[in-house]
Amino acid sequence: MPMMCILYWIQFMDKTTLGSSAILGIREATHLTTNEYNWLGTIFYLSYLAFEYPQNLALQRFPVGKWMSINILIWGTVLCLHAACKNFGGLFAVRFILGACEGAITAGFMIVSSMFYTRTEQTLRVGYWFLMNGTAQIISGFISFGTLHIKTEGFEPWQWLMIITGILTLITAVAYWFLFPDSPTNAWFLTMDERAKAVRRIKENQTGVENKHFKKEQMIEALTDPKTWLFALFSALDNVPNSLTNQRTIIVSSFGFSNLQTTLLGCVDGFIEIATIWTGVTLAARMKNARAWVGAVYFAPNLLGVILINTLPWSDKVGLLFGQWLTGVGTTGFVLSLSWLSSVTAGHTKKVTTNAIMLSAYCVGNAAGPFMWQQRYKPRNHVPWIIIGICYVICPALLLIIRRLLAAENKRRDSEPPDETYDDVYIETVDGKGNVVERKVDKEFLDLTDRQNRDFRYVL
Repeated sequence: MPMMCILYWIQFMDKTTLGSSAILGIREATHLTTNEYNWLGTIFYLSYLAFEYPQNLALQRFPVGKWMSINILIWGTVLCLHAACKNFGGLFAVRFILGACEGAITAGFMIVSSMFYTRTEQTLRVGYWFLMNGTAQIISGFISFGTLHIKTEGFEPWQWLMIITGILTLITAVAYWFLFPDSPTNAWFLTMDERAKAVRRIKENQTGVENKHFKKEQMIEALTDPKTWLFALFSALDNVPNSLTNQRTIIVSSFGFSNLQTTLLGCVDGFIEIATIWTGVTLAARMKNARAWVGAVYFAPNLLGVILINTLPWSDKVGLLFGQWLTGVGTTGFVLSLSWLSSVTAGHTKKVTTNAIMLSAYCVGNAAGPFMWQQRYKPRNHVPWIIIGICYVICPALLLIIRRLLAAENKRRDSEPPDETYDDVYIETVDGKGNVVERKVDKEFLDLTDRQNRDFRYVL
């Protein structure tokens, strides 16, 4: 868990370096137009989208920890290369590679979380590593503040930001190669007895540990499962507002704050994200079947923030800033959706496929969002803020629809007679004396999907 938290902090800080650099001189140094700047935010997610399913297949085929460490090493190198870019073309290329590599991280973390933790624990654990996004905003804000004070001839503050964050990423890549486990069965920090217990304790998930074989029928089931696409729609709409990550410093600066003030005020966004995600996942874990309700309620402050930004006078910069801070509360809904999807999906290939679809939808939303921020809408940006408000109305409704769908399926399964289809499954093994013996395999470790296993009940 500490390593997952560190990497999620690193990866969020890295992908938001573009937004941090916006007030550190990158737009002027590389002669970026507003449209070109928007494209740099979009190409990251288009690349993420293009490579998301191949990354998920690779995570199933290769050791998870090793595959992630290779991707971290490449993106750390590419992040340092940002400092050498002199124009839009160079930045476009490095942002493309950054997006391709980053596709392995959230998907890998969702797989690892389901291998090490029970379904109840997953809600908290996913929240813990996701709230590191807030930590990243705080640390990135202080690094940006520090780079503004570096005076070197021919090397600007935004270039120092890229080099510093790139070096931190490369250190993380090395640590992951040697220290991050691929599954409970080879975790170096567990004894053989503890590894066996780690596998047995997630028996209640009824999802197994992992399976390196691609199963076409599970992929088809994922594609025909309505909840897959409801989660995907939620993911896409919830991440259209995520374009704010690259616009936030520009918007705050437009309220009338100086560059130094803007870098420090960005830290507040981080504190808000940490507090709201932590409280949200804690409530969802302690309250029975409350994931959808908690996620929906946390969207209310976002709507209030959008209303304030659209209606307050432009001279009320403190009120506008407060409204912008409120729009960070709803991140909790997306965090809960990640852990929820992992908890209600069984079958390793199906899980990999649904993860890829949801994260692809995440990319679609993130790729579309930057184009809302056009020069003609400035400074009030009413059009993009109205679009964001609409997303914040639809997203909580989708969470409640998913909950109703899953609750109805649980009720249907409760009324069915016991399913004994997979109760007597045996495999042949060789005992210590060399004799071939049959050993019964528990249903929970047969890599069944949530549809195949009628004893599976969806958490709500």
